Amino acid sequence: MHMNSAPHLLAEDRPEYERILDDALRHAHERPDLAAVGERLNAVQLRTMALDATELITSTAATEYRHYVRAREELRGPAEEADQDTGPGSGTARPHQSGAGAGAVVTVLAPVLAGTAAFIFLLAGYLLRLLDPPPSFASAMVSAGWFFAAVTAAAILVAAAGLLIAALRNGSTSQPVEDPEEELPEDVARAREAWRHALLERGILPFLRDALADPEAAPASRTPLRSANRIPKIGYSRPDFSSPDDGPAGPRPTFTSPDFTSPDFGGPEHELD
Repeated sequence: MHMNSAPHLLAEDRPEYERILDDALRHAHERPDLAAVGERLNAVQLRTMALDATELITSTAATEYRHYVRAREELRGPAEEADQDTGPGSGTARPHQSGAGAGAVVTVLAPVLAGTAAFIFLLAGYLLRLLDPPPSFASAMVSAGWFFAAVTAAAILVAAAGLLIAALRNGSTSQPVEDPEEELPEDVARAREAWRHALLERGILPFLRDALADPEAAPASRTPLRSANRIPKIGYSRPDFSSPDDGPAGPRPTFTSPDFTSPDFGGPEHELD
């Protein structure tokens, strides 16, 4: 992004632009210069026209927007570096993540495996007991089935306790939801507020006033803020030398060049003796 030219509105800032536009249209009835909203053009038509002219409107606050983007990038620089240092590729975070993943797998699989084993052993043991005479290992299978049933119940209790502890831990460490404006440092918040004010006063409101005054004009012809480098027109015009008493203007006289043909010197008989 060239710093000498007006930066284009970034995708992350377009919702903010639309919010300022919607707020201006919502409170248009409070401004005498926008009292005509709904007569010639309604709010939906004005919003569509303003969105089509986003680049034109945002260019009026290019200086403030450039300062805001620069301050925001300086704020994000150290935070992004810290995230990269503690990311998935770092050695300090990898053991913790692998341990947490193994614990979650054991917590989920233990009740399932124990419950399946309990069902199989109990079903087989009681079926063998129906035989006459029952095999000697039928009682052992029933006992094993009840053992795995107890393990299943204990695993379910452990998993429930783990989920409760994790929920309490996340609830205690999570930050309350705050207004994004309060999270920004003072210089960044001040730069954003200056951009918002300039965008509203020099861009959106003049555009809406021009659109209400002349709805048929093309959006490109509505420049909310005139450029300071524009050369002004001279305050007088070329004088008119024609007079109404002179009558209708006739054909202009034409001039032909004189005949500069050389005299006829004749032949050699005119030579001096």
